[in-house]
Amino acid sequence: MAQETYPVSIRGELTEPPARGWWLIKWLLALPHYVILFFLWIAFVVVTIIAFFAILFTTKYPRGLFDFNVGVLRWSWRVGFYSYQALGTDRYPPFTLKSVDYPADLDVPYPEKLSRGLVLIKWWLLAIPHYIVTAFFQGGGGEHSQVGLTFIMAIFGAIAVLFTGKYPEDIFKLVIGMNRWGYRVAAYVALMRDEYPPFRLWD
Repeated sequence: MAQETYPVSIRGELTEPPARGWWLIKWLLALPHYVILFFLWIAFVVVTIIAFFAILFTTKYPRGLFDFNVGVLRWSWRVGFYSYQALGTDRYPPFTLKSVDYPADLDVPYPEKLSRGLVLIKWWLLAIPHYIVTAFFQGGGGEHSQVGLTFIMAIFGAIAVLFTGKYPEDIFKLVIGMNRWGYRVAAYVALMRDEYPPFRLWD
């Protein structure tokens, strides 16, 4: 039986040849993006709250708000792919919400109709198992949060690049898989799709 494709997709194309030591300062180079994303994610939360009531009363996610939130996820993924969610490219991320020519991209097809009932429970109750998994991948939250497996594996890949000039393919696939899982859950709990995210790393 063919595996059904989930309607939230991320793409990440490994840059070749990778720079061996560039990853050591990417935290500094990405600072402008981190500042902008801080405010974009505040707006993302506000938009999601507005969308909650719009879906509850109309079953529609307002298209402009939907496109904005997809853009925030897309921008976040590009910065993550450049920095410590993947360390997959040395190309500096663009400052835009739109899909552009870049080694990393994200897409969420617009749903014409969403469930009033699911909007009440999917972002907290139904997503609990995924919260547990993604906390392990990303490091959880709170003042005692730990470094997540995604970050650790990306650093392993970067260290391999430092000594061998090559990002191990299996590590890269694992890093992409963990990120894919996380962004699918993010889109689901942000009320952008009704389809339940699959419990799988590979697509």
